[in-house]
Amino acid sequence: MRKLIVQQWVTVDNIAAEEDGGLSFVSGEPFSETTNKAFKASVMGLIDTVDTMILGANTYAQSKDYWPYADEQGEYGEKLNNLTKFVASSTLDDAPWGDFPAATVTHDPAATIRELKEQGGKDIWLWGSLTLMHSLLDAGIVDEVRMLVCPASRGKGTRIFEDRQDLLLVEATGFENGVVLLRYEIKK
Repeated sequence: MRKLIVQQWVTVDNIAAEEDGGLSFVSGEPFSETTNKAFKASVMGLIDTVDTMILGANTYAQSKDYWPYADEQGEYGEKLNNLTKFVASSTLDDAPWGDFPAATVTHDPAATIRELKEQGGKDIWLWGSLTLMHSLLDAGIVDEVRMLVCPASRGKGTRIFEDRQDLLLVEATGFENGVVLLRYEIKK
């Protein structure tokens, strides 16, 4: 069965979005020639294990005008743009993605993900989308949480976890750029 993997950039104090919704704390750009090779390999490793991406409506709105045209993102951008995409939204009717196949809009993301998990294929990747992530955690369908912990704190903002979660550590890897990858399975 396919897994639903959530990835979030976070601060050391568990903030996944600043008060204004921003991510100024994100460090470790994996797409330049000067990037640590181990970090880049880790980021590329994830995208090679998935074939489907789920986005919330806000993350989609922030991404749709950049990523389909981000030639400077090289192989990573090419792979990201070619993933099958679903956008969770109660208001959108369509979700174009530049010259790439449009995303499918789902009004019931939990049901869509349950259905996708039963189908063949690689894993499913929830990209950002904190509100959607929280609802999918509540629905009990998240299998793994990948946190890219940046060497910064913010004190205030939206936390990755709003309530109790029991997690099982799968991986903890530090990189030269100060980012630490923490991978957890959700205990069910």
